[in-house]
Formats: sequence, structure tokens, C-alpha cells
Amino acid sequence: MVGQIFGPGAIALESLDSSQFVFINALPKAELHAHLNGCIPISELQQMAHEYQRSNKDSSDVVQKAIVQLQNGVVLEKIYDFFDLFPGIYALTSDPASLRRATRTVLAQFLDGPTPQCAYLELRSTPRETAQMSKLEYVQTVLDEVERYPKARVALIVSLDRRMSVEVARECVQIASRLKSEGRRVVGVDLCGDPKAGDMSLFAEHFAQAKQAGLGVTLHIAETLDNPADEILQLLSYSPDRLGHATFLNDEAKALVRQNKSCIEICLSSNLFCKTVTKLEDHHIRYYLQHDHPITICTDDTLPFRNSLVGEYALLLAKQPLGLGLSEDEVRRIAEMGMAARFGV
Repeated sequence: MVGQIFGPGAIALESLDSSQFVFINALPKAELHAHLNGCIPISELQQMAHEYQRSNKDSSDVVQKAIVQLQNGVVLEKIYDFFDLFPGIYALTSDPASLRRATRTVLAQFLDGPTPQCAYLELRSTPRETAQMSKLEYVQTVLDEVERYPKARVALIVSLDRRMSVEVARECVQIASRLKSEGRRVVGVDLCGDPKAGDMSLFAEHFAQAKQAGLGVTLHIAETLDNPADEILQLLSYSPDRLGHATFLNDEAKALVRQNKSCIEICLSSNLFCKTVTKLEDHHIRYYLQHDHPITICTDDTLPFRNSLVGEYALLLAKQPLGLGLSEDEVRRIAEMGMAARFGV
């Protein structure tokens, strides 16, 4: 596992003794903040890129550039290096067969093997309409792979992008609600995308509809210093069950979050890599630990951040400055909070 990841998590993992490593692997852990298109293994993307090149010679220059990058091997040093790959990743997963293939590899990455990364996974993805499939077919295709596993292992969250129109966001919530009513394994909706884009007042009806359908609601929130305080309070007024990142909440927002006991989805490596947190010792996880507030540890996007859930837990247990230096009892408590925050239970 150490050889498959890089950065802070890998260093923290290497610092643990064998008993600590066994302890982390044995913990029942929930991964509740993993984006499908950001977690496709690079080896799979490269193979898909080679196959794509042989049969698609007329794609756009942007797509072709991303495909070539994937073929040649990607060196991700800045977050924008990853964003440049999205046109290629979307092209590679633009039909049901390729989307099914990508989803299967992501699920295997988290759930398969003698020591799976997590006991339970809530994978999230934004429905995309392409020439080969509708948004509904997109979600159904992902669910077909999700439902190959037992219900107790994995479920799907449908993501809304902040840049969506009201009509498209409504359609996505309707798809999630319909599929849930049909007994498909959709358990929640998410708000994601460019943290500085969109009018958040337009999303009130969507989250209200999701809640009426019995879906959980999780929101990416306060990811940057540029997110205005009134927007953050508006999002909190939608009574989300969980919050993604919540890095830059002011005192008023923190008080509301603690009052509502909204679980915080903490992505340590992601924050460090994106430089929204400069060093581990200053991470906002400490605030929530001090107040015994519900948190869950997540990977976010394993491709750009080159991490694993085991590595993220190593960052909790490893001695300072390589990790937070928490005790095994504290780490076990965090894992229990994650399992308790599942939508699909």
C-alpha cells in the first residue's frame, strides 16, 4: 500500500510500526467523500486512453491534449494539473461501457482485496449527458456497478454542480429521487464544483426536494477564503446532514454547525495539496476534535492527491510532525463517527 501512494499520507504510513499498521487496516472505516471521476486509477485511465486514440481521431484539441497527457504518464504537482485532465477523463467515460468499466475499477480500489481500504463507501458523481447516454442512463450505469456489492458496503450520492442551471439541477434531483423510490441504491445528493461559481439561493428548492424524498444532503462549503459569509450561512440554512471540507467557517457559522451536529467530511491530504491548509498542525480538524464534533476522514480524489484512506488514517495516528499524534482510542472514535454518519444505513 505504501508504494501506491505518495506525499504526507505515505510518509505518515511509513512511520508507523507493524501493530499500528494492523490497527488502521482492521478499523471499520467509512469513505463518504470520494468523487468517481477523481478516483479512477491512472493505470486504467492510460489503458482507456490508448484504446480511445485508436478509434477517436476527430476529438477536440483540448480532449486530445488531455488524452496524450494520460497516455504519457501524468505528473501532478499542482491541482490545476489535474483539472486540465478532466476533458480527457470525461471523454474516456462518455458511453455506458466505459463508464461501467471506470466505476468498477474505482469500487475495486476501495472495496476489494484481503484488506479493503474501507468497510463502507459512498461514491459520488455528477450525472452527465453525452451523445451516448442521458443523465438518467449515467446514474443507472453507475448504480449497476454499485449494486454488484452488498447494500452494507456501498451506495451512491448524486452530485449537483454549482454551475448548473435551475432546470438541470432539478432534473438531477428528480433522477435521484425517482431511483431511490424504485429501490435503487441512491442515498443522497451533494453540492460540488467551482467553489466561487453559482448563485446558492437557487438551490434551496433542490435540497428541500431531496430531503422530502428521503435523501441525505451533503454540501461542499467554505472551501476558500473567497466564499462570502452570507453564502455560507445560506447553505447552512438548508440543514445539510454533512459538510464537505468546511475549511473557512467563521465563528457564527461554526456555532450553527456545532448546534446542528452536521458531520464534517475531512480530507487532510486534499487540503494540504490544494494549500487551503498550509500545514497539518494548523488543520481545522483540531477545532472539531476539541469540541467532540462529528467528523469523518475521506480521500476526496485519489488520483490527483495520490492518497488512500489508510494513508489518511495514518496522518491521524503518526507522531507529530508527520501526523496529528492521536491515540488509538481517538482514531477509533473518529472511525466510529464516520460509520455513524453514513446515509445508506
